[in-house]
Amino acid sequence: MGCSFSGLNALYDGANGGGDVWINENRFRILKQLGEGGLDNVFIVKEIISDPSIPSFSKKLKDPSLVSDDGTYAMKKVLIQNNEQLELVKEEIRVSSLFSHPNLLPLLDHAIISVKASQDQPKKHEAYLLFPVHLDGTLLDNAKTMKAKKEFFSTSEVLQIFRQLCAGLKHMHNFDPPYAHNDVKPANVLLTHKKGQTPLAKLMDFGNARPARRQICSRSEALQLQEWASEHVAAPFRAPELWDCPSQCDIDERTDIWSLGCTLFAIMYGVSPFEYAFEESDESLQLAIVNAQIKWPTEPNTSYPDALHQFVTWMLQPQATVRPRIDDIVIHVDKLISKYSTH
Repeated sequence: MGCSFSGLNALYDGANGGGDVWINENRFRILKQLGEGGLDNVFIVKEIISDPSIPSFSKKLKDPSLVSDDGTYAMKKVLIQNNEQLELVKEEIRVSSLFSHPNLLPLLDHAIISVKASQDQPKKHEAYLLFPVHLDGTLLDNAKTMKAKKEFFSTSEVLQIFRQLCAGLKHMHNFDPPYAHNDVKPANVLLTHKKGQTPLAKLMDFGNARPARRQICSRSEALQLQEWASEHVAAPFRAPELWDCPSQCDIDERTDIWSLGCTLFAIMYGVSPFEYAFEESDESLQLAIVNAQIKWPTEPNTSYPDALHQFVTWMLQPQATVRPRIDDIVIHVDKLISKYSTH
């Protein structure tokens, strides 16, 4: 399922009102739109068998657990307006294809096509990225719904959901070379509810993922990293070293650990610990983050054990060098699960 740049292999079918897309040899019909971003939209699509001689998409998938029962998938369509955006999409495809883990959303297929432009305009492209469909939404969606109903996850559910995120992130951090996700947050965690079971959690969106370890050797390099982070890493989940990067330092995958700590807080309370400050200004948010000023909600029905609060605080250490690594976190969360699983 290689990346294709041929308009013949992935063609938006105008004859059907823009309703059909070809991704390599397989045809998909757009059923409805799921989400909308700046340059990308997410749709639910269903495979249409137009030629019985061509194997269906489901038969191409090596992992049977990824096969859709009803032929529906999620498709991200990205409008690419310049070469820089084209390179970013190609990098997202490359990085997404590196990982294979049950708690990371897999990229099933992809294609990039050229789009006709007028003579005085640069060539444009569109990318199609195909994923399994998860209709229960993100952790952020669930948090909003639960907040409206004044519902909260139990301590056991919080730990089980968090454990799955740790497992996916561990796969990335233990890669050779280690990769940082760079955008761990509730909006990038898909949840699938199963009756009588803890929701299945999958980390998604690898558009910002990069090799985690880099040496900053000058002020200009530090400022460059800060500028990149301000554009790509959600502010309430951004590690202190990405707000105020020293001119001489080593950056590693523990930027994700900070975001992971914020996300654990959000599994419990629905928001990042710093989103209260964020409502005031970016400046106060940065100050709260750099000083690790955590505000704990005091509403009723949100009583979690102190051990869970201490766990969050352990991850939210302003100095990255003393922040735990993912292997330490997995060991600790397993101990907490064994302690609180019956509660």
